[in-house]
Amino acid sequence: MFFNTLFTRMKPSTNGNGAVSGNGHTPTHLIDLHKVVKAYHTPVGDFIALKGLDLRIDKGEFVAVVGKSGSGKSTLINMITGIDRPTSGSIYVGDQAIHHLGEGPMAVWRGKTVGVIFQFFQLLPMLSCMENVMLPMDFGNMYTVKERKERALHLLEQVEMADQAFKLPSEVSGGQQQRVAIARALANDPPILAADEPTGNLDSKTADSVFSLFADLVNQGKTILMVTHDNELARRVSRTITIADGEIVDEKNR
Repeated sequence: MFFNTLFTRMKPSTNGNGAVSGNGHTPTHLIDLHKVVKAYHTPVGDFIALKGLDLRIDKGEFVAVVGKSGSGKSTLINMITGIDRPTSGSIYVGDQAIHHLGEGPMAVWRGKTVGVIFQFFQLLPMLSCMENVMLPMDFGNMYTVKERKERALHLLEQVEMADQAFKLPSEVSGGQQQRVAIARALANDPPILAADEPTGNLDSKTADSVFSLFADLVNQGKTILMVTHDNELARRVSRTITIADGEIVDEKNR
């Protein structure tokens, strides 16, 4: 069920050349949020998680989002990845208005555009490390079966996990599982990686190793948005955004 939320085999609406249809927006930034509000209805009243948030991220940036628990950091990630929808406002990734996409086209768009990395890895326990990396390619119906296996092994080599390819997640360490999760996020070669507390469940040495992987990916042209509680890691990215009570209260470029 978890991966049915992220991926689907449904076909998106397309334009004449087969690309997912845009809507006339001329992108000046890779990610562009304008006056984004997210409200949740609860038995005790509405909770406003994001309050008219504006944010622009350019290609090749490595952005850390910091703030206290409940400040809106993970909600922001969910907006950009399309896992959740804004109550109002607009979200463009390139020329695609993702706030207008239906569930099927959204899942197709996400599978090709954003690699999502979670704190607790979300690897399927009955699949080998290599099969977990192949999963987005299977759902996205990308590459031949032979190409999927070759690409999965190549990605595991990139994160120094090729020698563990046929082991189950339970047979490798937490840091190794996170490396597999990063390889899985790269499976369909998305331009954007969104990581929600990717080092929060790791010791400091392993967290530093994972961060170095992210830095290498930025050098290769990826754009990374990372939610973190680790202030030391947040000081090592190109831009740090601080969120409090659903609003951006500070930004620092480095």
